This record gives sequence, C-alpha cells and structure tokens, in this order.
Amino acid sequence: MNLVENIEYNTERPHLIIPEYGRHFQKMVDHAVSIEDRAERNKIANSIIAVMGNLQPHLRDVPDFQHKLWDQLFIMSDFKLDVDSPFPITSKEVLQQRPEPLPYPQNHPKYRFYGNNIKRMIDVAVSWEKGDKRDGLEYAIANHMKKCYLNWNKDTVDDKAIFKHLLELSDGQIDLTGENLTESGQFLKNRIAKTPKYNNGGKKNQRNNNNRGKKRY
Repeated sequence: MNLVENIEYNTERPHLIIPEYGRHFQKMVDHAVSIEDRAERNKIANSIIAVMGNLQPHLRDVPDFQHKLWDQLFIMSDFKLDVDSPFPITSKEVLQQRPEPLPYPQNHPKYRFYGNNIKRMIDVAVSWEKGDKRDGLEYAIANHMKKCYLNWNKDTVDDKAIFKHLLELSDGQIDLTGENLTESGQFLKNRIAKTPKYNNGGKKNQRNNNNRGKKRY
C-alpha cells in the first residue's frame, strides 16, 4: 500500500525545461545546483556534459556542439548553476529575447495578375540609361507581362493593352507602342505542353501499368 502511495505521477512532477533529455537528466542538473562545494559542482557539471555528449557521439568533439551542450545545461538549471564554463555564458535575457519583426512589403498593385516583381523590374529598367541594354530589358518585361496576363485573364490579349499597362506602371517612361511582342499562341502552346495529359476517363495517363504487380526473374 505504501508503494502505491509513493508513486510519482508526471502531473505532480516539476516541468521539464528540455524534455528531450528526460527526467533523470533534470534531476542530475538539480542535484548539481544543490551542491555547495564549487570544486565538486564543477566536477559534476563536466560529468553531466560528458553524458549529454554521449547521446550524440558523432558531434561530441565539435567545438560548437560543446558550446551548445553548456548552454543547454544552464538552461536546464534555470541559470542557477554556478560553475566554470569553458564558453561564455549566455544570459537568460538574451535567450528569451524575441527577434525584431520582419518588414514585410505591403504592396497593393493595381494589376495583381502581373505580380510585385514586375514593378521592381520596371523601376530597375527606368533607372538605366537609354540604350540597347535597357531596350532589351523593357521588351523582356513587356513579354513577361503578356504571359502573366494570359495565365490569369484571357486566352488572347492585344499588345496595345500590355503597352498601356506598361506605360502606366512606369509613370509614362516606357512606351513600346508599335513593337511586336511574342504571339499569344506561343505562350498558350508552352502552357499546354506543361499541363499533365489525361485520358478520356479523366485520369492521368500512366505508362507501363500492365507490368505492375508482376514478378520479375
């Protein structure tokens, strides 16, 4: 009866700071914290580090990995373990510090089917000096805009519509009126070629299905 009464349940035990190492490791660290003699405490701490390293022997002798083990030791002790560490001790505040929020772009383009990268490409083209290099980039941008337009809008598009949008997005600095872009059929042909082929039943064609399940000798 006494044995049943002395059973420890996980709900009654202290919270594990790093569960990967298990309850026994946490008890070892707690025991090291309770030792008053500093020399003995250092000895126990190094023994715990050695056992932690044995769990991953292929990384045990890597300097960066040793630093990680010592950081984990101090974390499991809630930074209460006072020992001589071979590495700088990372403070609790630094580990709990949250990273700065990333400045995500908040762009709301008028023509969303072109994407945000088109506007960046246009801005780059406008910043270049006029010449063959800029002309080539402007023509490539217009062709890409036409391909995007066909992917999300219609099966055909007049080049004049692309030139109008390009002129608007570039604030009137890129005017390709009179140029001839790639035919819409070429873009559509490439799009169809990349689409998986299906049979009459609506299922994707699979070759050599008859050989499946057969024994090979």
